[in-house]
Amino acid sequence: MASIHREITIEAAPEAVWDALRDVGAIHRRLAPGFVTDVRLEDGARVVTFGNGMTARELIVDVDDQARRLVWSVVGGPMTHHNASAQVFGDETGRSRFVWIADLLPHQLAPSIAQMIDQGLAAIKRTLESAERR
Repeated sequence: MASIHREITIEAAPEAVWDALRDVGAIHRRLAPGFVTDVRLEDGARVVTFGNGMTARELIVDVDDQARRLVWSVVGGPMTHHNASAQVFGDETGRSRFVWIADLLPHQLAPSIAQMIDQGLAAIKRTLESAERR
């Protein structure tokens, strides 16, 4: 199983970062506009449209306010297994450490998914730091 682990530092309060992340139906507006262009909520899931035109149905596994952790699983499509989480940690300076982990099969998809995660993190950082400055 391929496992992708990425971390970034965001110059924004962890409470603000978590508030945007936990809003599962608004990631195209609050968290990663451009990277995600639309979200349609379904019972226990969301259908995400990415800027590259790809869509994914993501089951929402857990929204843990105490741990500031969101877990989702892509179902259908080319992956035979997918489970991902994003978690927000605060540091002593008031900044946020954003950790995104994805486990997936088949292995051959890992490079393209890793590239999408990197693009998503860049959009998240840009969006949340811009909001923090306002």
